Amino acid sequence: MDYAQVQRNPGNKATGFIIVVLLHIAIGYALVSGLARKVVEVIKAPIETKIIEEIKKPPPDVPPPPPPPKLAAPPPPFIPPPEINIQTPPPIVQQTITAVTTTPPPPGPPPVIAPPAPPAPPAPMPAVRKEYKASYRVDPTYPRQAIQQGIATGRVVAHVVVAPTGTVTEVRIISASPPRIFDREVVRALSQWKFNPEPVGFIGEYEIVFKLTD
Repeated sequence: MDYAQVQRNPGNKATGFIIVVLLHIAIGYALVSGLARKVVEVIKAPIETKIIEEIKKPPPDVPPPPPPPKLAAPPPPFIPPPEINIQTPPPIVQQTITAVTTTPPPPGPPPVIAPPAPPAPPAPMPAVRKEYKASYRVDPTYPRQAIQQGIATGRVVAHVVVAPTGTVTEVRIISASPPRIFDREVVRALSQWKFNPEPVGFIGEYEIVFKLTD
């Protein structure tokens, strides 16, 4: 549309004039009726402000920690089985017997037999001491058997074997008159005799005379 043509149109001018007049009438009415004052009071009224806190989102659900892994029991130590060596028997060798004829060797000289060794000489007998003095003596008593049989006298010859320590180890009856009447008493008494110690033992010969007195 051409702007110059619009400016020349009188209808458009009348319309604009009417709109301006109506606007002034509305403003005047508002001033008279106090509508403008109410608008100002509304504007002057305190404005309440509220601080809206930011709504925090709840933390996401944290899954519980996984359970600790189960440790499997260690396998038992490997123990190698003992080696068993089985010895196999050696193979049997079949022996073949062959007849071999050999000439026997000539007979040798007869074996020499050594004469037997002479027997060892006997150990020397300790010297016999007659009536050797003892350091401790026990006199024999007259046997009751001799008294009952009415034997008034008796005689016994005995050998006493003395060790190097001086103790009597054996009593030997050499002769007795009457026989076997006074032997036990002589052995009992002489076995308790003591002699002085010597490097070598000896044999003592003693004659014991019994006589019955009133």
